[in-house]
Amino acid sequence: MKNKLFLLILLSSWAVGAQSTWTADKAHSKIGFAVTHLLISEVDGNFDEFEISATAGDSFMDPSFEVSINTASVDTDNERRDGHLKSADFFDVEAHPTMTFKTTSVEKTGDNTFIMMGDLTMHGVTKPVTLAGKVNGVITDQRSQKLKAGLKLTGTLDRTEFGVGEASAAIGSEIDLTINLEMAQQ
Repeated sequence: MKNKLFLLILLSSWAVGAQSTWTADKAHSKIGFAVTHLLISEVDGNFDEFEISATAGDSFMDPSFEVSINTASVDTDNERRDGHLKSADFFDVEAHPTMTFKTTSVEKTGDNTFIMMGDLTMHGVTKPVTLAGKVNGVITDQRSQKLKAGLKLTGTLDRTEFGVGEASAAIGSEIDLTINLEMAQQ
C-alpha cells in the first residue's frame, strides 16, 4: 500500500511539472523593434518571417524559447530604408540570412512576470541578451481545445555590439525590443 501511495505521489508531482511544446501563432504574434533617428524621433519596425517554439509548463511561467528570424523580412514601412537595412551596411542578409535566440535561463520575478536570459546570434555574433517577460494569461482555445498563452517580452540591445551598422548620431545604437506572442500548446 505504501509503495502504491508513493508511486501515486511521484506521478502526480511529475504531471504538475510536465513541460510541453508550444509554437507561435504567427497571425497573433509580432517581433518588433524601435531605434532613435537623428536623436529626436523613433523609427519602429518588425520582422515578418520567424519561427518560434518553446518548452513550458501549463502556466507558461518557465518558457525556454528557440527562435529563428529571417533577416530579409525586416519591415519598417519604407522600402528604401528596408533595402538599406538588408544591405552589407546593416543586416547583410545575403551573408547572414537568419538571426537566432535560445533561452539559457528564466527567473520568476512575480505572479506573472519573469526575467529571461538567452543567447542572440545576429550578424554572425553571439551575445547574451536579457528580456523582461509578462504572461498576460493562459486560456483553453474553444476551437482547438488546447492551451494558448499570451505574453510580452521587452528588452534592449546595442546593435553595434553585433556588428550591425556603425555608431552614429543619425541612427541610435540602442534598439528597444517589443515581442508580443500568442503561443499554442502542441
